[in-house]
Amino acid sequence: MHKPTSSKPASTLLPLSLKCPLCGNTETSLFHRDKVREYHQCATCQLVFVPKKYHLSAEAEKSIYDLHQNNALDSGYRHFLSRIYDPICAKIKPPAIGLDFGSGPGPVLSTMFQEAGYDMSIYDIYYAPQKNVLRNAYDFITCSEVIEHVKAPDQIFNQILTLLKPNAWLGMMTKLVIDQKAFQHWHYKNDPTHICFFSKDTFYWVADRFSLELEFIGKDVILMRSQ
Repeated sequence: MHKPTSSKPASTLLPLSLKCPLCGNTETSLFHRDKVREYHQCATCQLVFVPKKYHLSAEAEKSIYDLHQNNALDSGYRHFLSRIYDPICAKIKPPAIGLDFGSGPGPVLSTMFQEAGYDMSIYDIYYAPQKNVLRNAYDFITCSEVIEHVKAPDQIFNQILTLLKPNAWLGMMTKLVIDQKAFQHWHYKNDPTHICFFSKDTFYWVADRFSLELEFIGKDVILMRSQ
């Protein structure tokens, strides 16, 4: 696995005392500020994150998710999800046991896997909060358009990875930070429920931290395999 050299945050401001929600480091600096929020970057894992004072309440957050109209009959949405569905299917065959973590109000991805013969469970903090599925072991876990929403990504990684069997796969879909200049005009940051932004360097840090095999598929799909 080739790991590029991580760069320090581009901001020239002095480090601020904000704890990184992924690695816990307090050496962070302002990465970007717009009319609504600030975005800070960790010098260790390179995560770009929104400080807690800008986080929505659970009620406000869910009200936005309730507007999502994900339908299993929507061919366009299925095509979008195929970006993570196809690579997982290429790695592991049915009847493998999978978990769609953060399935949302319309669990289309798990439906696609079930149609192909996989044994699927779903979990979502708002729409499918059955914690019993978090006590099982899985051949693969999908986490599509989820990690950018979570307030404590360190806890999520620790939780998910304990559910993977040896040599099992974790598939994530999230848009990646390219650089500070591109971030300024990036539509992805404007969603008020998006509070953590990963780059390739951040995922390299995650892979090293948890001893995972790492593979990038296209621009926004990340596969990691447990040891």
